[in-house]
Amino acid sequence: MLMKTEEDIVNVVQKDVWMMEILYAAKSLNLPDWWVCAGFVRAKVWDTLHSFSKRTHLPDVDVIYFDKRNLSEETEKGYEAQLRSLMPAIPWSVKNEARMHLVNDIPPFKSSVDAISKFPETATALGLKIDENNEIILTAPCGIKDVLALKIKPTPYFAENEKLCEIYKQRVTKKSWKSIWPRVEVIQSNV
Repeated sequence: MLMKTEEDIVNVVQKDVWMMEILYAAKSLNLPDWWVCAGFVRAKVWDTLHSFSKRTHLPDVDVIYFDKRNLSEETEKGYEAQLRSLMPAIPWSVKNEARMHLVNDIPPFKSSVDAISKFPETATALGLKIDENNEIILTAPCGIKDVLALKIKPTPYFAENEKLCEIYKQRVTKKSWKSIWPRVEVIQSNV
């Protein structure tokens, strides 16, 4: 299937009952500035572009939110437990991006979308949610060009920092995406 626009991505997601169930489960938590992001979105796009009839296995389903008022990791674990009670077979991972700067020793994020913009790869810097009108919203702070072109390259945040560039390179090797999606092209950073 050909995909060219954000609308194409949203349309593919809307037709995927499993993905919609996950999005509605995440929405049910009523978290501030929430998104289901990263591999959840990227894998669907790449599976579709590769015409896979079966979904690629996801090691986790990342749900993020932004709440400066409660930076407790226990709260995140509580949300994971709530999601597991709704969909026990899903490997949920819930993170409050307002706390991640403490974990990763980086400057604080301003919002969940700011955090997504600073994910390691542009093709992974994607998020989905369902708004109050039950419309699917896609955020792609680094654009959708790379994910649709099957290109893996560092986000500007990672590309501009030698230490982060090294993390990007290690992730690309560890994730071995090309072995899963053969048409993917890995672009190394110049740093």
